[in-house]
Amino acid sequence: MQAQFYDRGWVRFPWHAATAAWAESARVVGKDAVHDPRHAEWLQCAGTWFIGVDALDNDAQGRLPDGPPLAGPALEFITGQWGDLPELHKAQLSVMFPGYPQPRDGESEAAFRYRRNRDAAHVDGVKMMPGQGRRRSVDEPHAWVLGVPLNVASADAAPLVIWEGSHHIMRRAFAEALRGHAPNSWGTLDITDTYTQARAEAFETCQRVTVHAAPGESYLMHRLTLHGVAPWAEGATAPDGEGRMIAYFRPEVANLADWIAAE
Repeated sequence: MQAQFYDRGWVRFPWHAATAAWAESARVVGKDAVHDPRHAEWLQCAGTWFIGVDALDNDAQGRLPDGPPLAGPALEFITGQWGDLPELHKAQLSVMFPGYPQPRDGESEAAFRYRRNRDAAHVDGVKMMPGQGRRRSVDEPHAWVLGVPLNVASADAAPLVIWEGSHHIMRRAFAEALRGHAPNSWGTLDITDTYTQARAEAFETCQRVTVHAAPGESYLMHRLTLHGVAPWAEGATAPDGEGRMIAYFRPEVANLADWIAAE
């Protein structure tokens, strides 16, 4: 699994009772969170995408109120690679519904085409610079991305999409662009052109794969892997009214310079 993670940029972990117990607890909480008025801003793309940032009310160890601990082989892999688990943020609750994608509020025609045709592919931590058009810089970069499916959905119900091996391309490109710049200045450094060129190379040379898992399973993605979400296919299935539900943990990297490290 270690070799696959570093070579392909992601790895899937098999079913485990502890992960399944956490997923069932999170599913119950998640169904309420989607309809919570406090989270209304996260329902986008004409109601087909609940972005759900910080929508699950877990503690710093990932445990939900009155729920079981966040545990299983993915957590063992993470601590085996990088030591103690960092304090976790409230998990993102990613929910997709039939009809995705639809244009997002304020989204240009070109941006929607990219969402529809390229799965809105991106690298986490590369974000729009305020007041700079569509220019991008490094902001809130993650240490890793852990996905935990919460309900049973078909493999074509708007799954995660990954360009395998793209993290190698991104790391080389970002390392070159950021060379000589102090990490605390990265947030003001425009890396748009570097990012666009590296992304194009990944589209051209890396295999696009869809990632599907059932409750009790989980998957871990390298922080620099190019990824997105596929459209909801005709005939795809998920529980009525729930959509496809996945919880994501994406803690920020503790040492910013490590974001472009080889591991």
